[in-house]
Amino acid sequence: VQLQASGGGLVQPGGSLRLSCAASVGIWSMRTVGWYRQAPGKQRELVAVTDGGNTNYLDSVKGRFTISRDNAKNTVYLQMNSLKLEDTAVYYCNAERYGTNYWGKGTQVTVSS
Repeated sequence: VQLQASGGGLVQPGGSLRLSCAASVGIWSMRTVGWYRQAPGKQRELVAVTDGGNTNYLDSVKGRFTISRDNAKNTVYLQMNSLKLEDTAVYYCNAERYGTNYWGKGTQVTVSS
């Protein structure tokens, strides 16, 4: 299983970005798909995860970020609105199936004025 994340970049505070994660296999077969992030000097943290029915978000992104999945395109998205300086991090997509976690290479999101 390969995951390819894209969509990162430089954005001003208050701006928006949409991250995409394309999977090499059907994401319908994954138990969960999600996004994590890691800021410099900090541990990787869960940003958003969905099992197709339930969705959970990091408290600090609730109301600003939305995770979605397109099974037909084998792609998971993270719509990020009202971005803040503290959202700056490398974002990683993740998928879990049968107890095995799969990770894509990260995509850098930098929020700066």
